[in-house]
Amino acid sequence: MANAYAFIKGLHVSLVLVSGALFLLRGLIALPRPRWARARWLRILSQVIDTGLLLAALGLLFILALNPFSTPWLLTKLLLLLAYIGAGYFALNPTTPFKRRLLCFIAAVLCFLAMLSVAQHHHPLGALRILA
Repeated sequence: MANAYAFIKGLHVSLVLVSGALFLLRGLIALPRPRWARARWLRILSQVIDTGLLLAALGLLFILALNPFSTPWLLTKLLLLLAYIGAGYFALNPTTPFKRRLLCFIAAVLCFLAMLSVAQHHHPLGALRILA
C-alpha cells in the first residue's frame, strides 16, 4: 500500500502542477484572444488532466481513509477548488467582458495558490497559519 500511496501522491502533485500551468497558459492567452484559449484540443487536454487529477485525489482519500468534510484543511481545499472552477470559467469565457475576465483570472490564480499552500501545510489557513 505504501508503494501505491507514493505513486498516487506523486501523480497527484505532478497533475496539479501541469493543470495549473495549463490554466495559467490558457488564461494568459484568453486575455487578448479569448476564443483561441477555448480551442477544442486545449479544453480536451485540460479535461483529461483534471480527470486524472480528480482520480488521483480520490485514490489518496481512499488510501488515507480521509473524509474531506471532517478534515478542515481538505474541506478548505474543496471550497477553494469550487471557487477556482467558477473564476476559471469566467476567466476563459470569451463572452465575459475583458475587465471581468482579468479579475476572474487573478481570482482563479489566487485560489490555485491558496490550494497549494493549504495542501502543503495541512492547515485551512495554509502559510497564513502563522498569523493565527
